[in-house]
Formats: sequence, C-alpha cells, structure tokens
Amino acid sequence: MPSPTRRTVLALGALAGALLAAGCTEDHRDADRADRPDPDLPLRLRAVAATDRLLTDYDAVIAGPGADRAAALRELRADVEEHRAALAAGLPAPSPSGPTPSSATASAMSATSATAAPAAGVAALAAAERRTAAERLADLEAASPALARLLASVAASGALHVRALGDPGPIAPPAPTATAPGASAPGVSASASAPVSPSAAPTGAPPTGAAPAGSAGGSASGHPAPLPTGAVAALQAALSAEHAAVYGYGVVGARTPAGPQRDAARAGYAAHQARRDALQRELDGAGATPTAAAAGYRLPFAVSDAAGAGQLAAHIETQLTAVWADAVAGTGGALRQTAATALRETALRAAQWGADLSALPGLPEQDAADGAGTTPGTSASASG
Repeated sequence: MPSPTRRTVLALGALAGALLAAGCTEDHRDADRADRPDPDLPLRLRAVAATDRLLTDYDAVIAGPGADRAAALRELRADVEEHRAALAAGLPAPSPSGPTPSSATASAMSATSATAAPAAGVAALAAAERRTAAERLADLEAASPALARLLASVAASGALHVRALGDPGPIAPPAPTATAPGASAPGVSASASAPVSPSAAPTGAPPTGAAPAGSAGGSASGHPAPLPTGAVAALQAALSAEHAAVYGYGVVGARTPAGPQRDAARAGYAAHQARRDALQRELDGAGATPTAAAAGYRLPFAVSDAAGAGQLAAHIETQLTAVWADAVAGTGGALRQTAATALRETALRAAQWGADLSALPGLPEQDAADGAGTTPGTSASASG
C-alpha cells in the first residue's frame, strides 16, 4: 500500500460533503398526493410483519437456555424494535374495533405471517435475521427512494446482527423473477458479510476490468446509455467519497505495523479502490465525466499510531454508510442493489474497526425516527 506523500490529508468534509442534500417536496404536490393510495403501503406492511416475526424469534431464544448471552441478544433485539418503529412510521393506526384487513394488507402480510415455529437457538436466530434482511433487499426496486433507503439500512443492520450471532453466511435477496431488457440482474455479493481477508478480492467489488452490476455499459449501437440526472448525482457523490476513502486508507496503512490490523487496512484499501474504479466505469459508460479526486485532503484528527489509524478507518467507513444509503435512494434497479451492497459492506468494515453504529446505519437519527425521512435530492458538494 502506498504511503501518503502529499502534505494535505483527508478532510471530514470530503466525505460528509459528498452526501446528497435532502430534497424538499412542494406543498401543492403534497396536497395532490394526499388523496392517492400510498404505493409503499404493501411493502411497509410486509416489512413490519416480518419484523414482528423476528422479534418473536428473539423473545423465544432469550427465554430459552443460554442466559449468558441474553444481555447481548437484548441489545440486538432493541435494534430490531427500532427497525419496526421506523418501518411502521406513518402507517394508518388500526381501528379500536379491529376491522378485517383489506385485501392489499392481507396480501402484504401473508408471506411473513405464518408458517415456521419461532427460532429455537442462536443459529436459527441468525438464519432468521439473514432471511429477514434478504426480504428487505428483495423489495428495494419496488420501493420509493426514501423507503428503499430505509430498507437497505435495515438489511445492513441485519448483516451486522448475523455477524454478531456468529454466522458469516451471505446476505442476498431472492433471485429476481424478471429482468428489464438490456439490464443486468441485481448484483449482490455473496461475500457481503464474509470476514475481510488480505488475500481475497475486495468484498463485493467487481474484478478489475469488469463492469459493475447494473452497469450502463453503452447501448447496442455503441453509444453511452444515459442515466437519470439523480442517479448520476448519486454516483458522483459516492465516487467523491470513495476517492477520499482510498487516500484515507493510505494513511491508515502507513500508521499501522505489520499484522492483522495492517492486513485489514490493505483489504479495505483494495475494496475502496475497486469501488472507485467501478463507479468511474459506470459513469463513463453512461456518458458522464467521473468526478476527479480532490487536489488535497485533510484528516479529521491527528493520526500518529495504530490506535489512531483504526479510529480513522472506523470514521471513514461510518461516513460512507451515509453516502451509500443516499445512493440507494438516488438510483434504481440493479444500481440500487449495488449501492445497498456497498452500504452493507462498509457497515461491516466499520464494525470490524470498532465503530459503534446505530440501529439504522447510514440514516440520520431524525430520518430514522420519521421512517426514512425525505428523499435525497440531486445536488452534491465537495470540499478539499
């Protein structure tokens, strides 16, 4: 890994400034939509039903043998309660008389309501977490930008829970039933929750020279396939943050002695290089000019030893969870799945470096309380 030779170093603003600005919805559009059915309602109902099922699984395991793990399981359960609150925000309150659910409600809840017995042990609980996260990923494409951002964050938290429960198995959505003509199938890395290995390819990153999942790649006539303006802005913001992350990991590696921590630094450096390169190819294939690396970066705090290097790596990854959560909202289709994969992977690396992530990685606390907040806009800023 190259040592940093520039006098300027990583700036917090280079990552935080890459976040997409929250968009505002015009009042008259809100009024127009007030009488329309909420297209996210079936997805929210299904997610809430699945989350209730997961809470039941936690209760069954906590009440069973192995009380030594009960405290840790309660902490994970508290995260799941936060997921439920965010997913249920804005749902119509049930009538005190308990009316029969509508057909849409019944259909949305039927897939998660009924069959298996509660999880009987920690391994079964990890499998339930993985299954629930995969279901949230399967709903990404049909969700509104704001709900997709929330679902991807819930799935990222589920990946963290799976790891905490001792299961390194992958988090992946079910195979799509149909793919739009000319589009790649949504790409989710099977290694999304695998431990970082210095000898392995970067987690979830395409091999060098390969187009990323959902790549525009140009049309059959050889002309670039354009992306929506909002998707381009989201990818450019992510690219700016990945440029900064690559430089930041250069600092991490330079301040870390040989050993497992430096191996993890090398793996993180390679993963962010691959993400950066994939984003550049994606934008270039769509006819957009990829954002260049800034002329200089500044560290958010002094890094003089291995402890400081680890804190910097945790800081970088935590900042990137917000960048990639916004990219989920700003894109669609296979690109949305790719952004959700990046969100999960950066959350897992943040946890590996000791970051204390919230129950909803990448979402500001107020957005989480509001059920995903507003849809990110298309503007982005950068600082150097």
